[in-house]
Amino acid sequence: MACTETSTALMHIHLSRHAFTLQTAPLRGWRVVRTGLFLSLLVLMWSWARADVYTEVNDKITAGQLQTAQSMITRHLQKQPSDPQMRLMQSQIQAAQGQTALAQETLEALTQEFPELPEPYNNLAALYAQQHAFEKALNSLAQAIRARPDYALALENMGDVHVALARQSYLKSKALPSQNPLMSLRLDTKIKLLGPVLQPIKP
Repeated sequence: MACTETSTALMHIHLSRHAFTLQTAPLRGWRVVRTGLFLSLLVLMWSWARADVYTEVNDKITAGQLQTAQSMITRHLQKQPSDPQMRLMQSQIQAAQGQTALAQETLEALTQEFPELPEPYNNLAALYAQQHAFEKALNSLAQAIRARPDYALALENMGDVHVALARQSYLKSKALPSQNPLMSLRLDTKIKLLGPVLQPIKP
């Protein structure tokens, strides 16, 4: 995650690229088996086609071909404007191009429209932490974990935010003029052990 100050440079907050799986209701009854099989094959083929689009866009983003990826996303969203995965990837491009406010707006809209999805909350937390808005980041990560309790990345990021907050407190304490030499040495050790926290966000 991008960070402008060394004092909060420790944390690995990554923009996630998880696929949103299309779930279809199970078919019931013997009479719909043939029709259901045909429809299932159509849904499967459609899902593969969608997955190919997502993979291609993601590959472009990973390769740094952001304008090409954005063009593909724009075309896709013209047909499916509410597609959460494409909008999530769009927010990645916006963040990578330094359009933090726009990326934040995109992610906030996703959390409102799709509160059951944890990834927008996680990525929003990354942007908050980049701005040192750690309380907002913690709240957003709590929402991500509430949506998916086993979301390992959000759990890791929450730990990193707490570490960043701890380091921030140590630095503030060390800056006070009333510090005695022993406490100052102890704080130096803790700060050194924590190391740089927040790593740059990559698209």
